[in-house]
Amino acid sequence: MAVGITFYGATDTVTGSRHLLRAGDHQVLVDCGLFQGPREIKERNWRPFPVPVHDINSIVLTHAHLDHTGFLPRLVKDGYRGPVHCTAATKNLLGIMLRDSARLQVEEAEHANRHRWSRHTPAAPLYDEEDVERCLKYLEPHSYGEAFDPVPTTRMHFLRAGHILGSAFAMTETEAGSVLFGGDLGRYGQRIIPDPTPVAKADYLLLESTYGDRDHEDVDVLSALEGVVRHAIANRGWVLIPSFAIGRTQEVLYLLHELREAGRIPSLPIYIDSPMATSAIPLFAQHTEDHDFEMTALMDSNRCPFEGPGVRYTHSREESKAINDHEGPGVIIAGSGMANGGRIRHHLLNRISDGRNTVLFVGYQGVGTPGRAILDGVENFRAFGWEVPIRARIVKIDALSAHADRGEIMRWLADFQAPPRRTFLVHGEPEARSALQAKITAELNWTVTCPAMGDNYRL
Repeated sequence: MAVGITFYGATDTVTGSRHLLRAGDHQVLVDCGLFQGPREIKERNWRPFPVPVHDINSIVLTHAHLDHTGFLPRLVKDGYRGPVHCTAATKNLLGIMLRDSARLQVEEAEHANRHRWSRHTPAAPLYDEEDVERCLKYLEPHSYGEAFDPVPTTRMHFLRAGHILGSAFAMTETEAGSVLFGGDLGRYGQRIIPDPTPVAKADYLLLESTYGDRDHEDVDVLSALEGVVRHAIANRGWVLIPSFAIGRTQEVLYLLHELREAGRIPSLPIYIDSPMATSAIPLFAQHTEDHDFEMTALMDSNRCPFEGPGVRYTHSREESKAINDHEGPGVIIAGSGMANGGRIRHHLLNRISDGRNTVLFVGYQGVGTPGRAILDGVENFRAFGWEVPIRARIVKIDALSAHADRGEIMRWLADFQAPPRRTFLVHGEPEARSALQAKITAELNWTVTCPAMGDNYRL
């Protein structure tokens, strides 16, 4: 039986993860992500899917982030009717994330039509909430370690990836050998969730390379965050944190909770202005299978790190707008994490021109995103047809990223008792992938490939 993998996304970019496993007459799509970033990247979402949708027998999702799942409603809209396998936490998160994605796409299409910004008349969303409700019916959750057969010729089970709640590696057994679909590799020593599971053997490995060319700053994260907050307090300013709703928002809240409990910062207003993050908070408490030791101890003692004096969750647009009327100091955490969508853009327009304020980046900023432009020193911020000068203090704490850096990737690979026959690097910009390929080849003497879009490899 012929077994092969074709790469249909996340080859020259960090988004759009889509890997098609062919096993005989069966096809399994591992991850079904949105392309995100500059317009020329996002427009890939509108291209016809490269294989007939009805020929895909099963879908497997490694975790809930939209660059790994956000195209699923479109695939269902176009006719996919098979099972979608994931962890239990991923299933619950997708109910929140995909609905939010659909709502934002509908709103953006309506906004583009009102202002005639679209290249297409009329502008249309990639999918809507009805498409999301239809696709959610196909989700089939599995526990970590539970074996399942996405197609008759293939067996899989999930291992903890340590990236976000519910994140997993998909270990796959085929007639051609074992294939480990790595999804996103998490960090060691993260708050809330356990470290990535060590893996001793896989015949083929798909590995992310987001930070393949650099290491995160070696900083005391608590002290760095304390310094940012104390600077805001001294200047009666605001800390604006563009943050991914799932993972980064909860970790930042956890750190602020630690600082407050230790008496290192006073209680001050902390607004979580993200409907998605607000909806996800109960899931972080619910899914105890994804808690590390410290998180378990906090929850057992009824000291939830997502609550406390000054912590305020907004729901409506009116509540979000009302934040503009409040004087600092305070903290605003809002999506999106790269400032290319969500409510953070409104807060940046309103406050980035005030030198008393700080914009704190806590996650990866993709090429072509407003977040990357701000970090690179652009003088003005643009959104919704408005443009304002940037006078706020700009800070980043790379150590808060949920992605393993170069050193952590090599640390995880060191657990392999034998090299894979071939390692495929995905989910990284070209420079990062090439650098990681060179490092793994030089230090481990592995066979490492950087596939291009549409490349097919027989295993």
